Amino acid sequence: MKKIITISAPGQLMLLGEHSVVYNRPCLVTAVDQRMRATVELIENPELQLDAPDVKVIGYKKSLEELGNGGMPKGAKFVEIAVRNFSEKYGLKSGIKVTTKSEFSSLFGFGSSSASTVCVTKALSELSGIKLSQKAIFELAYKTVLDVQGKGSGFDIAAAVYGGILYYVIGGKVLQPLQIDSLPLIVGYSGVKADTVTLINAVKEKADKYPQVIDGIYTEIETVVEFAKKSLKKKDWQSVGELMNINQGYLSSLGVSTKKISAMIYSARNAGAYGAKLSGAGGGDCIIVLTPATKKRAVEKAIIQAGGEVIQVKANAEGARIEK
Repeated sequence: MKKIITISAPGQLMLLGEHSVVYNRPCLVTAVDQRMRATVELIENPELQLDAPDVKVIGYKKSLEELGNGGMPKGAKFVEIAVRNFSEKYGLKSGIKVTTKSEFSSLFGFGSSSASTVCVTKALSELSGIKLSQKAIFELAYKTVLDVQGKGSGFDIAAAVYGGILYYVIGGKVLQPLQIDSLPLIVGYSGVKADTVTLINAVKEKADKYPQVIDGIYTEIETVVEFAKKSLKKKDWQSVGELMNINQGYLSSLGVSTKKISAMIYSARNAGAYGAKLSGAGGGDCIIVLTPATKKRAVEKAIIQAGGEVIQVKANAEGARIEK
């Protein structure tokens, strides 16, 4: 039996369907080629040891019996609860040492916590000899996210496990890979780290006050997602871009866009992009831009001039895998 293994999982970007996905509407999400890596080793001491320098966690230790109890550094929560959940379901016969390293900053909103959760869950399944299916890894990792955050749709977990471009409904009720071999995407970082749970709660307050209005917006976003799914399959980038712009309008009406994000989006559009919108909960993080190849440089320059940073990533990346 192996005693050490390295697993990597991709980051993710929401293409269309933010916020409405939390309320049982579909979304479109893509895995991106910047990856999280976790090296997991079986050790003699019955404890979790964690080194995660990207989130400033070094030399963290806790006995297996105490996992989930007491204080946990923010950067250790997902790994600790992932190990606890695996241990409770399948059992652990030894201690675990986890070392994580990310190719992307946790600031970007690429789903670093979800990727690390998937890496650790898959690693433990391999080291224990159980070799869980993708579906089983998804379900256990999704439980971990809910245990830590209290809420979440799981689209980021799905992207980390399966990779590619997915049509997805909360909890994996629908999880459909789309066979698309390319996506001419540019990613711009706003320089602001958003808090997903805070933004979800802020939108919920609006929904509680104006339930019919907000539910109507979610229904319209669902319609946009369904049209975009068809256009993606046809590689009709012009239509996908137009639908991204419409989706952005609905997100603005929910109050999750910002002046900085809007400036980046309009600059990209004015430079010749098919379409542009925020990606994720909003309030900061990244925008995504669909653009013709002939306009790529002009669009990237426009994003930078608007105060953004262009992040070099490719969509449609491979899901969680064993690294040799």
